[in-house]
Amino acid sequence: MTRTAKAICVATFSVAVGFCSASEARQPATIPAGSKVYIAPMDGFETYMKTALETKKVPLVVVDNKQDAEFEITGTASTQKAGTAKKLITGSWHSREEASIQVTDLKAGTVVFAYSYNTPNSTHGKRSSAEACAKHLKEAVKSQ
Repeated sequence: MTRTAKAICVATFSVAVGFCSASEARQPATIPAGSKVYIAPMDGFETYMKTALETKKVPLVVVDNKQDAEFEITGTASTQKAGTAKKLITGSWHSREEASIQVTDLKAGTVVFAYSYNTPNSTHGKRSSAEACAKHLKEAVKSQ
């Protein structure tokens, strides 16, 4: 092996070891099952989120006061009803839905989970958005 090839091998190995140790040192934030969560007002979307958390059986306890919570769910949601052109051209009467949530650890002040939902044809409107967010949040809670 030439000197240059050895130097490249050593450098590559050093970088790989550095990345491995850096990823081990960083612990991902977790949402333990049974944690108390406060759902912040989101222009009415919070009621859909609360119902979706119950429907999807997400193992979190929803509380009414932020002071009692360990985590907070914040976000936005928007609906765009199908216009005349969409109805005539595609035959679709379904709305376009967008929603984005994030879960923040209130003690640490860090975002521990985030999810965005976007669909051009939502059959059940904001309910579909909230249920998609709840489904992915449940996966994040269970995987920990």
